[in-house]
Amino acid sequence: MVEAVVVLTDTLREEFDLSEVLYDLTASCVELLDVDTAGLLLADEDGRLHTVASSHEGTRLLELFQLQTDEGPCVDCYRTAAPVSCRDMSSAGGRWPTFTPQARSEGVRSVHAVPMRVRNQVVGGLNLFRCRSGTVSEADLAIAQSFATAATIGILQTRAKHSSDVLNEQLQNALNSRVIIEQAKGYLAERHQESLTEAFARLRNHARSHSQRLTTVAREVVGGALDLA
Repeated sequence: MVEAVVVLTDTLREEFDLSEVLYDLTASCVELLDVDTAGLLLADEDGRLHTVASSHEGTRLLELFQLQTDEGPCVDCYRTAAPVSCRDMSSAGGRWPTFTPQARSEGVRSVHAVPMRVRNQVVGGLNLFRCRSGTVSEADLAIAQSFATAATIGILQTRAKHSSDVLNEQLQNALNSRVIIEQAKGYLAERHQESLTEAFARLRNHARSHSQRLTTVAREVVGGALDLA
């Protein structure tokens, strides 16, 4: 847990990569908390949300669906700057009439979202999905909020050091990196006949064990310069 917080707040290093920090955030939630998948939405300077990281492919599609329909827990969480919880998706049809059936078709039975917020500044939301109904413990929700806050502090610190254009630059870089990472995941999944989740783990483990940036490894895989056999 300490290692995860250090990664989330270590924005002073020269090679700081926002997309990698956000992917680490979703992966740490799945590894350390009683949740099955996690996804993250980040807002641009006009308040429009974008999906920038997810622990699983199905989660990424659910996040995109929230944006397309302008409906769902992470959207509500960002707008209200407050946590959003639903312990049983079977009773959430009135709350999210379009999102609920889609989430249930993906196996989601309960969901929790926490804001990426520091004081009155909200930059996005972190979604936590479970394949069973019920609530996440208060301790796990507190840890999730701590992770989200730590990442937010890192993002805001980086922005404060540079010009106002850094917000758009950070977001665009994160979106570009996500495309490369998703391409690498697809390539590895096809090559090794494994799931996208397993492919992402292969990609992330190599980056960590070789002290490389996730985006750099993904580009080498897509470009054919690296074979993660």
